[in-house]
Amino acid sequence: MPVASFLTRLLPVLFASLSLAISAPKANAEDKVLRVGTLKLIHGITPYFYEKFAPPGYKIEVIPFESPTDGKNAVLTGTVDTCIHGIAAFLLGAAAGEPVVIVAAATNRGMGVVADAKSDIKTIKDLKGKRVAIFPGSTQEVVILERLKAEGMSVKDIQPIRLSFSDMPAALARGDIDAYVGAEPGPGISLANGTGRLVEYPYSTPIGSLNMILSASEKLIKENPERLKMIVDMHKKATDYAMAHPEEMVEVAMQKLGQQRPSIEKAVPNVELTWKIDQGFIDRAKAYSELMVEKKQVRQAPDMARAITEQFM
Repeated sequence: MPVASFLTRLLPVLFASLSLAISAPKANAEDKVLRVGTLKLIHGITPYFYEKFAPPGYKIEVIPFESPTDGKNAVLTGTVDTCIHGIAAFLLGAAAGEPVVIVAAATNRGMGVVADAKSDIKTIKDLKGKRVAIFPGSTQEVVILERLKAEGMSVKDIQPIRLSFSDMPAALARGDIDAYVGAEPGPGISLANGTGRLVEYPYSTPIGSLNMILSASEKLIKENPERLKMIVDMHKKATDYAMAHPEEMVEVAMQKLGQQRPSIEKAVPNVELTWKIDQGFIDRAKAYSELMVEKKQVRQAPDMARAITEQFM
C-alpha cells in the first residue's frame, strides 16, 4: 500500500483517538481524594481519624476552618465534600435557602462559659454588665442567649465582645474580657492554666448538648451519593473509634491543634463525638431552629424535612 494512501486512512483514526483522549474525563486520581472540612476545635477532631477507615486507594485531605460559616460555605462551593461545623451556621444558611444538608451528627457538648478566675463571676446572672466574648453566628451564641433568657436577662444586660474561639483564652488571660462563651479546647486551656473559672457547661436549654453536624451540598447528594456514603461511613467508624480511644484523641488534638496535654485532658471529658441522626437529634435541631427565629437570627425556620437527610444512616 502506498505511504500516502496509508496515511490517508490512518489520519481519521488518529484524530478520533485524540478527540476521545481530549474529551475523556481526567484520570481518577483527583476523584480518589476525599476533601473534608472541620473546625480547629477538639470536637472537630473526627476527620483526622478518617484515614484509618478509608477505602483502598482513597486519600483523605482534612481542611481546617476557623469560622463555622467558612466551613459551611466551603461545602456550598465544592471546596470540600463535607464539613463538620456548628448547627447554627448551618441553620442560618438553610433558612436563607442555601442548598446545604445535614447528613450526619458530629458532636455534642464541647461548650463552656468561662470567667476570669480572679473575678466574682460564679453564675450566669453574675455576667450582668460584664465584657463577655461571643462568636456571632455560632451555636454558642444561640445557647448563651437562651441561658440569659432563663435567668431573666438578655444580651442587653452584658457587654458582648465579638471574638473568635481561638482568641478567647488569651483575651481572658490578658484581662481584655471578663468571661467568654467558648468552644473546646478553649475552656480546657483556661482551666488548665488557672486563668479561668468554669461558670457552667450550658446544656440546660431545649437544645441540650447539640453542637456540631456534618454537612454536604444538595448537589453532591444528587450527583454522587456513593462518594458521600463513603465519607459518612468513615465518619461513623472514626467517631466510634475516637470515643473508644480517648488517649488517641488527646494525642491527635495535641498534634493538630498545637495544644498542651493538660488543657486537652481537661477538654476531652466535655466532648461527645457522635454520628447518629435519630428522633432525638431531629427534635433538638427543630428546637434550635425555632430558637433562632425567636431571637430574630433568621426570619423563618428552614424546612427541616429538606434540611436533614437520614439517607446515609
